[in-house]
Amino acid sequence: MVGYANANEGGYWAEVPAIPGCATEGDSWGELISNLHEAIEGCLSIVCKNIN
Repeated sequence: MVGYANANEGGYWAEVPAIPGCATEGDSWGELISNLHEAIEGCLSIVCKNIN
């Protein structure tokens, strides 16, 4: 599940509540989705490193 909304200063923001600290923003919907993929990948890589 992903929460998203319009940012007050323009653009969009999104967060993944299931992954603490995983949030991003973008000026357009396409940029937001691209940034969200990168944020999820980055957050999960940190989680995986901490498991090992």
